[in-house]
This record gives sequence, structure tokens and C-alpha cells, in this order.
Amino acid sequence: MYLFYCPDIETKQTLSEEESGHCVRVLRYSVGDEILITDGRGTTYTARITNPHPKHCDFEIISREKQQPHHAFHLHIAIAPTKNIERLEWAIEKCVEIGVDEITPLLCRFSERKQLRTDRLEKIILSAAKQSLTPYLPVLHELTPYDDFIREQAAKDQQCFIAHCYKEDKRVLKNEIERGRDVLVLIGPEGDFSEQEVADALAAGFIPVSLGNSRLRTETAGVVACHTAVLVNE
Repeated sequence: MYLFYCPDIETKQTLSEEESGHCVRVLRYSVGDEILITDGRGTTYTARITNPHPKHCDFEIISREKQQPHHAFHLHIAIAPTKNIERLEWAIEKCVEIGVDEITPLLCRFSERKQLRTDRLEKIILSAAKQSLTPYLPVLHELTPYDDFIREQAAKDQQCFIAHCYKEDKRVLKNEIERGRDVLVLIGPEGDFSEQEVADALAAGFIPVSLGNSRLRTETAGVVACHTAVLVNE
């Protein structure tokens, strides 16, 4: 069954124009057909179509059910956007499919991309969440300066990791994650974090980690970190 998204479903039983078009024009749903909808906050709704309009499809709610999260911890991936935006889009799509809860694009010293439009990324997140039948829509933040992000996250009760490529003592990520605890992993730009950025993270309590023996691209590292955290918590 296809999953539709309607964040304000409790106050307005009408799909958005984009969702309506997919429902009516593409999938050919008609009056009386039942559809599955999520509000993106963990509740799924079984609904019946009452007006199959391709721009504003109306429905009535039959039942609602609060879904349990896929895992019992919060996973936050903070990643520097790649110069080729398609690589970042791919990474975000795969992280959503795997089970990320929060994504923050990071503006680092060696970042090659200094600006970022999040509207397209939000569409990719929504599409990936619906495809994987995820009732919890991951949170996407705006591009955030690295220093600001470190200060904000260091005060939270979570495991904080920084994956970098410098030849210094690092631990293996999968061996450091504690089951059930919230996890934050920092992934640097294609030129890596600066030495000062690494030092600032360590001073804030972040643990330096390795994602394996191979040197990974930024987008690959993001996906590997996400999968590792979810796998450890299975």
C-alpha cells in the first residue's frame, strides 16, 4: 500500500496538490477507495476518498493508529554538503530509508558548498520516508555553521562522535555506540574537517571515530555511519 503525507490531517482532510495529483492522476484512486496516510509524527490513518480531485483530494478518516518508532534511540547525522549536490541528495535519501531521525547540513572551514537550498532536500526526505513506509518524518535543519553546532550539541545528553581522516588515535564507531542511547555523528566535507575543528569537537566531548579501513567519500561516510548506528541497535 502507498503511504500519503498530510501533516495537518486532524484539522483538514484534504491532500496537498502534489499528493492529490499522485493519488488521483498517477495511482487512479477513486471515490470509496481506502488509502493510508501519515502525519509525519508517528500516527497513521486509514482513510476513504470522498472527492478524488487531482488538486485537492478529500477524504474521511476511518481509523488512526500511533506507530512505535523503528528504533529506541534518536539518530542525528550532521554532514557537510558535497560540491556535487546530487551526492548529498543520494546520501540523505539512503539515510532516511535506513532510519535517520535528524539531519543537519554543516558549514565547515573546507566546505566547497557554502549555500544550500533545503526545499528540494525536504522533498527527497518525504519521498524516501513514504517509500520506506516511515510514519516519522526526519527533521532537516538549515545549513549550520560548524562552531555554532558544536556548542549547541555538546550540552545534550547523547553520544557525540566525529569521523575524520587524520592519523591519530581513533576508535571504531560500531564498538563505541551504546545500545539505546541517542547518537550524533559528524561527517566532514570532501577536504575533511580542519585540525582546529577536530580539536574543538574533542574539547567539547566528541569521540573521534573511524568508519573502516577505507577512505570514504563524504556521502558514503554519512550512509555508513547511519547504518552502523541502526545496526548496533537492532
